[in-house]
Amino acid sequence: MPNWVFSGQPGLHGGPSFRTIDLSRPGFRTGAFIFLDTMCPEPQAVPRSGHVHLKEANMAAIPLTVRGAERLKEELHRLKTVERPAVINAISEARAQGDLSENAEYDAAKEKQGFVEGRIGELEGKLSNAQIIDPTTLDAEGRIVFGATVDLEDLESGDKVTYQVVGDDEADIRERKISVSSPIARALIGKSAGDVAEVQAPAGIREYEVLDVRYI
Repeated sequence: MPNWVFSGQPGLHGGPSFRTIDLSRPGFRTGAFIFLDTMCPEPQAVPRSGHVHLKEANMAAIPLTVRGAERLKEELHRLKTVERPAVINAISEARAQGDLSENAEYDAAKEKQGFVEGRIGELEGKLSNAQIIDPTTLDAEGRIVFGATVDLEDLESGDKVTYQVVGDDEADIRERKISVSSPIARALIGKSAGDVAEVQAPAGIREYEVLDVRYI
């Protein structure tokens, strides 16, 4: 399978539109490439030996961290092995009651079946197009990239917080995981320790100083 790197350029709706670059050409090492900042004028890859510009490929991909991919796989397994058999059984039991025209149990079971099958299809599609990125293999020269863990300080309040930049499907603010398409992540991508990021918040612009960038 070829290696890919993503360059997050601003999309039509404000978020980054992921571009994939084929890094399977000879001479490149697996895990040596990074998600670059939104200011990049063209797709780039950063092998451990230096900067190399590559042509854009025509295949879309969905970036996920290793843990994010594992969670989606766990959900898919549960849906197939637990939820799907359970809803099939519920439909069978509802059918056994006779007339289906006014059978609320049957309608509810069919509705749930639609949700389960739809979610299974969605997960299979995302996983089949996923580019799974292990943050520990990144060599981003201290910059904030997809998968990076970032220590920040709010310059107004002095509050300190730590976030990891992850894919849309694995974002969870309770776990301090922010989507790469979120306003704060878009402001942070490409920054290094000592830089200040300006984030558009509901109450206005907030400034965050980058204290540290880690790949863990």
